[in-house]
Formats: sequence, structure tokens, C-alpha cells
Amino acid sequence: MIKNWLSRLLGIFRAEKPKAKKDVPVTRPAAPARRPEQPRPAPQTPKPVSPKPAPVTEPEAWHQSQFPVPEEPGRVRFHDLNLRPEIMHAIAELGFKYCTPIQARVLPESLQHKDVIGRAQTGTGKTAAFLISIFQHLLTNAEEKKRTMGMPYALILAPTRELCLQIYRDARTLSRFTQIRSLAVYGGMPLQQQMTQLEHPVDILVATPGRLLDFLGRKKVKLESLKVLVIDEADRMLDMGFIPDVKRIVYATPYKDVRQTLFFSATISEDVHRLSQQWTRQPVRIEIDPEQVAAREIEQIVYLTTHEEKAKLLYNFLTQRKPEKVLIFANRKDETRRLYEMLMDYGISCAMMSGDVDQERRQKRLDRFKEGQISVLVATDVAGRGLHIEGMSHVINYSLPRDPEDYVHRIGRTGRAGQKGTSISFACEEDSFYIPPIEEYLKHELLCVHPPEDLVQELPERLVKMEKPRPHHHNHPPRHRRTASSRPHGQPQNKKPAR
Repeated sequence: MIKNWLSRLLGIFRAEKPKAKKDVPVTRPAAPARRPEQPRPAPQTPKPVSPKPAPVTEPEAWHQSQFPVPEEPGRVRFHDLNLRPEIMHAIAELGFKYCTPIQARVLPESLQHKDVIGRAQTGTGKTAAFLISIFQHLLTNAEEKKRTMGMPYALILAPTRELCLQIYRDARTLSRFTQIRSLAVYGGMPLQQQMTQLEHPVDILVATPGRLLDFLGRKKVKLESLKVLVIDEADRMLDMGFIPDVKRIVYATPYKDVRQTLFFSATISEDVHRLSQQWTRQPVRIEIDPEQVAAREIEQIVYLTTHEEKAKLLYNFLTQRKPEKVLIFANRKDETRRLYEMLMDYGISCAMMSGDVDQERRQKRLDRFKEGQISVLVATDVAGRGLHIEGMSHVINYSLPRDPEDYVHRIGRTGRAGQKGTSISFACEEDSFYIPPIEEYLKHELLCVHPPEDLVQELPERLVKMEKPRPHHHNHPPRHRRTASSRPHGQPQNKKPAR
């Protein structure tokens, strides 16, 4: 029975076994067409590796030992003042070894932040004295290095545009190795241009009183945080009527107990003395005598001549002596114009500076003279103060000034910074009356001689004609004035006839 059961199970398993399937040919997809072999790119050569730049080695810090100056009895070296290396570096580049008399007396006091009243003429080096003092304090006090727009650390007031610009240039030269920023603002230049420059922080502001008041009124300059106030040529400001403007500016600065005031003037009159007392605090008084200024380095000669021979004397001196760079002074603008036209007619390279010349043209002519493009400059006293021109060999007074101080200022354009210079004055019958006051002011006599014969030779014919006095306007024949009767018939009055 069990066997039958097993047989039946075996039959069931056999009946359910699947039949073997017939072999069906398998169709495979055709292989894709082989792409043509592309040429392999040539192996790239590796780019040359540029060598690493050599590490930048900063130049060695300058030291004053690189500028040795021997000690001399009675003379003060800049080395003795313990100045910052940046300032000493600029002084060394300029070749200044010893202090001038005004510098030797002002710097020891001003470097201690004391107020100073100095009596000294132009050409004595007082500009460098107060600039060095300002730079030293700025570089020493770290908190003063960051300035706010329109709020200078120091203000320098000057009476003329020329002096203002000259101080600015001296400041740029002495601060060339520092980050100190200076700016000059003065009349005769576009206001908007200077306003744009004031949008940046300024450490030192050099200004004429009128233009500075414009910026104070516009709130472009604020003097509340001013630390140093310099008033240069106070007597000149008094003569030019600037004192009311200067008072307004001084009242806009901090009180005199807070600021340092450096006050300079060629003369200390009673009015100037009163102002200096009002604006300074326990000042140190320093005076340099005029004879020290008008200087041991300047040879002064006065040629006794006549008014008619002045033109001969000037022409022959320029053509025969051939000075390298000469500044000729005249008292009046018309006289300056006549001299300029005479020299130009002969072909002598020259330029003219007077009050009739606008600031832009005046500056261009002065730059040409400084650069040596022209060798002769004819000027009125507008160029007498504050101009520092390298290599000025001669100053000629075609007519002597009426004020002895102007004589000192004129000849102070030569013999600067220890260089030799020559001053020649032409004294006719009228000019001779001004020689004694000049000698009294200088406290020594002038060398008055007759000119050599070769300097009074006759002028060329074409120049002699120019020297004849020009007829006055009242000698001219009257111009024909057209009247109603002389007008063409039917023509209306004040109208040109139709063409």
C-alpha cells in the first residue's frame, strides 16, 4: 500500500516537470559603427615656471651720520637740534649745514612750543625756522597724525599771493620724506578748485587773509582745533590794510593759552608791538639787525648817474657783463612797462611782473624765470618780498625805493642761503636823496661810484628813439568827432552806415 502511494506521488511529480523549450535564435543588436580614429593631440610641453621674484628689500633708514657736518665755533648745526630723521634727510638734500642767525635763535625756543616774536627781514631763513618747528611737533605727537577734513594743525598767514605760494613750496620741500600734507589758498585762483582740495585732510594751511575768510564763511575751514598759528610779515599786513581781517581769523582760533603763536615782522612799530602782545603768551623776543641781513654775502654798489644815462647803463650792463639771472626793480608800473619794451625790442630774453599782470600769467612768468628759460625779470615791488629764486646772481634797482625797508627786501632776493650775490643801484639826481635814509637803516655806508666808461656807451640807434619821452595825451591832436551835421543824410545817430 505504501508502495502504491509512493508510485502515485512519483507519477504526479513526473507529470508536472516542464518540457524543455526549443532553442530560439537570439538576435543581438548590431554593434555601432566604429568611429574613425582621430589623431591624438601632441603632448603639451610644460610651461616654464617663472622664478619667484626676489624678496623686496626696503632701503635702509636714513641716518644723520650720512650727512656729517663739522662743528664750528659760534655756529649752530641742525644736528645739534635733535630733529627727526625725516626732517634731517630733507635738510641734507638741500645742503643746509648750519643755521642762519634767525634759525639758531628761533628753533631752540619754538621746538619747546614757546611763543616767539621775531624781527627779521626776508632772506634770513625764518620760513624754514617755523616750518621745521611745525614738522617736528607733528611727527613727534602720534595723535596729531590723523586730521579731520577742513581742520588743519597749523595755519600760516602771509600778506601776498607770491609769499603764500613760496611758503607752500618750501613746506613741500622740507616735508618730502614725510606724510605731512600742505595746502595753499590765495586769491586770484579759481575758488572751486581750492574748495575741492580742502575736501581732503590738511595738516598745514598757508593762506592769504581774504581767501581764508571766504572759506571760513563757507564752513570749509574750521580753526577750533588749531595748534600753531604763524603770522608772517605782520608789518606788511598792516600797510596793506589786512589787520581787521587778521583779527577776525585770530578770534576764530583757540585762545592763545592753548595754541602756539609765531609772530614775524621786518619792523616792530608801535601798532605791530600792540598786536603781538594781544596774540602771544609770554613770548620770546628775537631781533636780527638789518646789517646782518643785507648781508655779508651781498656786494652792494651804487652807480651815480643821470636819469638820461640809466637806460644806457642797464643795456650795457646786461649785454657786456651778461649776468646769469637778474631781477630789475622799478618804482612805477609805467616805468616797468617801458623797460620791458626796451629790452624786448633789442632781443633780450625778459619778462615783466607788476600789479597789472593777473595771477596766472604772473606765476607762469615767474616759473619760466626760475627754470632759466628767461634770464631777466623786470618787476615792481610786488616781487620784492617772499620770493626765493635759486641762483639769483644780481638785483638791479633801476630806481631806488622810497622806503629803506623796501631796499632791504629787494636786495634780499640775492645772496640767499649763504650764496654770494650782487646788488647794483642806479642813483640819479632824485634818487640820491634816498641814499642817506638807507644808510641810516643799514647802519653802514653804501659804496657810491661812477660807472665804468664801457657801461655808458651810446645805445644803438633804434633804442635811442624809444628813449625819447612819449607825448602826453593833451599834446595829441584832437580826434575828429562826428557830429549830426557830418553824418550822412538819413543815417540814424549812433549807428554804423549800411554797407
